[in-house]
Amino acid sequence: MKNLLTNSARALAVVAGVALAAPAALAAGDGPVVERQQWSFSGPFGQYDKQQLQRGFQVYKEVCASCHGLKYVAFRNLSEEGGPGFSEDEVKALAKEYFIVDGPDSEGEMFEREGKPFDLFPSPFANEQAARASNNGSYPPDLSLMAKARAVKRGFPLFVVDVFTQYQENGPDYLYGLLTGYHEAPEGVEVADGQYYNTGYVGGTALSMAPPLSEEIVEYTDGTPMTVDQYARDVSAFLMWTAEPKLDQRKSLGLGVMLFLVLFASLLYFTKRKIWRNVEH
Repeated sequence: MKNLLTNSARALAVVAGVALAAPAALAAGDGPVVERQQWSFSGPFGQYDKQQLQRGFQVYKEVCASCHGLKYVAFRNLSEEGGPGFSEDEVKALAKEYFIVDGPDSEGEMFEREGKPFDLFPSPFANEQAARASNNGSYPPDLSLMAKARAVKRGFPLFVVDVFTQYQENGPDYLYGLLTGYHEAPEGVEVADGQYYNTGYVGGTALSMAPPLSEEIVEYTDGTPMTVDQYARDVSAFLMWTAEPKLDQRKSLGLGVMLFLVLFASLLYFTKRKIWRNVEH
C-alpha cells in the first residue's frame, strides 16, 4: 500500500512538472496556439476590474453591438455587485437609448417603447435571416456566453494541472487571440472573397468577420491606451463577466467554505485526540 501511494505521488509530480515546464500556451486541438494572458480575475482569489469592465462594455456598445447581441444580459445587470458598477441612473439612461418591441396592446398589436432597466439587451437584427442578409450570409453569434462557448480545450497533462490551479480563463484568452489575430495572409495561403486571415481562429485560417478593432476607434476618457491590444483585453474581460457574472461572489463564498472546512477539520482532530488520548491502540 505504501509503495502504491508513493508511485501515485511520483506520477502526479511528473504530470505537474511536465505541465509547468510547458510554455504558457493553449493548444486548441490541431488549430492555433492560444497564448495565456494575465487577467485580474484569474486564480482562486482573482476579481473583476470594474474599470476594465466599463471600458469593455464601451467597446462592445460602440463596436460589437452593431452585429452581436447580448440576449441573456439585462440593463440592470450592469449595476449589480461584481459587475461594471454603473449607477442606477446611468443604467436608466442607457436603457432609454434602446427601443424594445413589446405587446401586444389592447388592440392586439405589437409596439415599441423605451427600454427599462429590467429589459434584456435587444438584438441588432429582427431575425436570423435579416442578420445573414446584412453579413454576406454569415450569422453573427450572440456574445452573452461567448467566453464560455469558445473556451478552447487543453490536452493532457495541462488539464490535470488546471484542476489544482483553477485555471478557467481559456475563453477570454481565445477571444483576445482572435481579436488581435488578423494579419495579411502569408504567401501560398489563399483566402476566399469575404474572408479574413486570422492566426487565432480555431475553426480554420480565415473567418467572415472583418477586423472589428483599429487604433483609437473607441475614445477612452480615463487615460487608458486606445490600442487594438487594449480594446481586445477590455472587451474580452467584459464578455467573461457576461458569461459568468457571479464569479466574484463564487470565489468569495469558496474562500469562506475552505476556511470553515480547515477550522472544522482542526476541531475534529483535537476532539478526537482528547476523547481517545487514554485509550490504547
